[in-house]
Amino acid sequence: MRKKKTGVILAALFFLLILFSLISSKYFPLSSLLFNQKITLKKTDGRINLLLLGVGGGKHEGPNLTDTIIFVSIDSNKEKAVLVSIPRDLWTMDIKGRINTVYAKGGISMAKSFVSKIVGQPIDYVLRIDFDGVEKAISLLGGVDVYVSSAFDDYQYPISGKENDSCGHSDEELKSLATASSQLDAFPCRYLHLHFDKGLQHMDGEKALEFIRSRHATGDEGTDFARSKRQGELIKAIKDKAISLETLLNPAKIVNLYTVVKDSIDTNIKEDEFDDFIRLSTKMKNANIQNVVLDYGDEQKNRPGLLTHPETSYTYNNEWVLIPRVGNGDFSEIQKYVDCEIKTGNCPISKVFSAK
Repeated sequence: MRKKKTGVILAALFFLLILFSLISSKYFPLSSLLFNQKITLKKTDGRINLLLLGVGGGKHEGPNLTDTIIFVSIDSNKEKAVLVSIPRDLWTMDIKGRINTVYAKGGISMAKSFVSKIVGQPIDYVLRIDFDGVEKAISLLGGVDVYVSSAFDDYQYPISGKENDSCGHSDEELKSLATASSQLDAFPCRYLHLHFDKGLQHMDGEKALEFIRSRHATGDEGTDFARSKRQGELIKAIKDKAISLETLLNPAKIVNLYTVVKDSIDTNIKEDEFDDFIRLSTKMKNANIQNVVLDYGDEQKNRPGLLTHPETSYTYNNEWVLIPRVGNGDFSEIQKYVDCEIKTGNCPISKVFSAK
């Protein structure tokens, strides 16, 4: 598992909660945030556990499929947090489908239950963010400045609404092209060519979403690792712009941002708990953040993983999926690993699983 210290995902979470709190101050006076430092959020063994979900939104295909699934465990006393990124293609036997479909089928409650089973940890709070809302928020902010760490091209970025466009082909031609090895060559009108240069780039909402949702970039940028990193780069840019004086000194902009965020969030966090999250964000400002990604490793880099890609078959609805390397539906090794990361950190993964 690749790890990196980064606070950007938690920063985004706390920014959203702070935004709610600023507008909803009628529920608790600002003075309570300044003088009452007690945090009374739900805890398990002294830790606050959250589940962060990101969905595509209304104009995207599969609007309620969770592209982003992150389990967060926070130890505010030690000022440490562990983030575990779960791949959207992880197969779950309970619904005979991929984990990214769980929220669409059962909402927050089901997502909370299923992810808790995978990581072997209780989950206290869930926050689902709609990427369409993120796009609107970025536009309201006047765009954001994002640092692109690596230049890349993506020739297969799907254009919303053109998923089934015939691109001028006749019905007879469509039958033969349905199984074409290259859908890009067969249906070029369905795809957009994306290009991003390395360095600081100013992006509007649409461009920013393309930046983090690109899945078919050439080279290393086409991996889930790179995509997760780009999400972090964008979140940091949003955070920086949102807490800038330009934004904070504009009440109308704050109200509009709140409206967009409110309509784009689904959460079980209660209004009277927002102030505790603000206190928590202050306490965790300089926290040690450890990011862990569950994946199938990298043979070329001699890096083992906890997941494997089984042969496409009827068992998995003929879909490309990931399952635990110890066996379909057996999350015991993942649970032990997550528990080790939470309690100790820097936990090694053996190349070959041993039950002993």
